[in-house]
Amino acid sequence: MASASYTEDLTCSICLTLFTDPVSLLCGHAFCRKCITSSLSTQDQCPQCRTTVPTEEKYFPTTSHILKSLAEKAKEAEKIKKTKVAEYLCPEHEEKLKLFCETDQQLACVICRDGEKHDGHKFKPIKEAATSLRQELEMGMENLPGDIHAIESLANTQREEITKTKETSCQLMSQISTQFEEMHQFLRKREDEIKKELQEKEREAVEKMSEKLNAMDTALSERRELEVKVTSVLEIQDSEWFLQSWTEDNTMMTPERLFRPRADDLQVAYSSLYLGPYESHLQFFVWKEMLQMIKPRAELLSLKRDNTGVTVSDDGRSLFCTPQSIQSQSGHSFGYAQASGGSLCGQNNFSSSGTFCDRKTKHAFSFNEFTSGQHYWEIEVGKRDYWELGVKYNFLKYDGQKYIICNQSSITELTFTGRPRKFGIYLNCSSKELSFYDADNMKHVHTMSQTVMSMPVSAYFNVGYSKDTDPNPLTVCWY
Repeated sequence: MASASYTEDLTCSICLTLFTDPVSLLCGHAFCRKCITSSLSTQDQCPQCRTTVPTEEKYFPTTSHILKSLAEKAKEAEKIKKTKVAEYLCPEHEEKLKLFCETDQQLACVICRDGEKHDGHKFKPIKEAATSLRQELEMGMENLPGDIHAIESLANTQREEITKTKETSCQLMSQISTQFEEMHQFLRKREDEIKKELQEKEREAVEKMSEKLNAMDTALSERRELEVKVTSVLEIQDSEWFLQSWTEDNTMMTPERLFRPRADDLQVAYSSLYLGPYESHLQFFVWKEMLQMIKPRAELLSLKRDNTGVTVSDDGRSLFCTPQSIQSQSGHSFGYAQASGGSLCGQNNFSSSGTFCDRKTKHAFSFNEFTSGQHYWEIEVGKRDYWELGVKYNFLKYDGQKYIICNQSSITELTFTGRPRKFGIYLNCSSKELSFYDADNMKHVHTMSQTVMSMPVSAYFNVGYSKDTDPNPLTVCWY
């Protein structure tokens, strides 16, 4: 910015403003080109020192580029100065800003303070507000380096997590490729084996039919030769010559035996090409074969009952509920469904007729306990109108109308509207996630993420009973 000390030196003595296109005379004085041109039109002297100006200089004064540059900078500085002065005035009232509104955190004038816009606001003089704000900023600066360090640490940790995620994704990508390649190899091998089996059956069938065809071709050739010979002999009218011609080849067979139909001795060999179920159910049979090489498979859970209200089958795979009934207030008898209403879900239940039913908890667990890794099992629920599946305190419940996610702290109704007959349950012990799937098409139903899940955990089951329910049990699917 130009100071007053040299702003005066950049002022034209004729127009008394900063130079515009300044020119210098031989005497050393400078003026605006327009000003000196107008002055020299009436006199031949320098307006400042009265030195005579030569004719050539009078009409062609020399431009002072240094003064021109300095004058332009001085004008810009003056412009900035005027703008800043305007900034310190209230844009609404054009009064000097002397107050600071702490409520709105902005400068204000005395008129603003009394206006409706700032009604009830707290104000401070600018110097006092600046002092207070400066102290707050200085105090804040003391904690800022520590916060910056903490953020940098978090950012570095996040970068490490990004790198770790990319590495994990790369490992999983390789693992997925490897496992699919194993399945591809199995399928290609089975494809080659089934094709070879088909080719071998084709070879055997064609070989057998070719033998039959050769016999037919031989018989046909012989009969045609016989036809020609007999036709030729029958044309002979002389009896002696007729008999001599017929016996020339020493034919020992009588006409009766010679003309016996040969077709009766021949039989067409029809196609015996047969691949059994591979003709119509190839994909299904190969899929069943593939189950034997898939690792890992679904967990082969074995169940144990937790109370006398349920029965476990001898093989440990199926869970039954013992039928019971209770009397309603009206005296009618209702069948009731199992629920974890009191102990696990913390809710009461109602019968379809609106009568309150005391659904007591009757459940079972698996002998298998999981402490780490990932595990998957499938349960056939059929058309039952009440069941619970998952792990203890974290499970999916179906009450005949809707699906509900239950844990120790909340109950959430799902929007899932399907009615799968078989459910898949996936447990990830490291991330403590429990996912549910429609096991018929592997459609995802819901995933529960629990920050607290004490290990080890066992699979949890609860089966309900009512007179209209599916009498079949909950059954663990084994493959």
